Amino acid sequence: MKTLITVRDREGNNKAWAEGGHQAVLAWSGEYEEGDQILFEVSEAGSFYVIRVDDTMDEAFVYLTEKVLVYDIPFEEKKTSYNPKAFTGERHYLTLRRAEDYEISAYKNLAKNVLDQHGDRGCFPHAWANVETRGEAVFAARNAIDGVVANLSHGKWPYESWGINRQDDAQITLEFGRSVDMDKIVLYTRADFPHDNWWEQVTLTFSDGTSVDWRLEKQVEPHVLKMKKQGIQWIRLEKLIKADDPSPFPALTQLEVYGTEAE
Repeated sequence: MKTLITVRDREGNNKAWAEGGHQAVLAWSGEYEEGDQILFEVSEAGSFYVIRVDDTMDEAFVYLTEKVLVYDIPFEEKKTSYNPKAFTGERHYLTLRRAEDYEISAYKNLAKNVLDQHGDRGCFPHAWANVETRGEAVFAARNAIDGVVANLSHGKWPYESWGINRQDDAQITLEFGRSVDMDKIVLYTRADFPHDNWWEQVTLTFSDGTSVDWRLEKQVEPHVLKMKKQGIQWIRLEKLIKADDPSPFPALTQLEVYGTEAE
């Protein structure tokens, strides 16, 4: 087993690195610059790993389908959906390790991934959508699975959300990268009233070809749907029906899916 963390600049030069067996720990001094990337390398794809990309962010329990995960350090507008303290300063602490058996078998939020980025990086869970308001980072699909549930405002962290740009056929897809069993789905819809509208009904479509219509209410509290599904590889949230309200701005703050790895 081999693990490796490398910080690389825009020219491909290494700024810092750390190698380990079961676990790599990189503590380094220096500043991130635009164009920098972090490479998390493992010797075995198709396995579960726990990654800390920055000391201001939660560890990420992820399923890697590639041996190298390239993480682009966000700057300027792309940074607005992250904690403003993230990736700043001169001291940094990053970790990469193989997930323990008890972590893999545990009941958990199968949707959460603070590492999620645009495009298929071979790192799951992964969220993508057919629209993101004005292409802005604060309305990107990844915001819906970053673990931040503050929903009383909109815009910069911690109020980032998935925005649909008033598009009637908007949909967001959550891919797990493997099969999972679930028994509960939770939606935090954005509740910055009266700026926001809300959805009276949404449809959940599953990779097994089934779907369910879900009636929602105007509320700050999370919406909870208990239903058992097995062997699911992805979920799509679609057919979003807005309430009859003057605001044209419904949005999704967080999507959570609770369960276990498929038997």
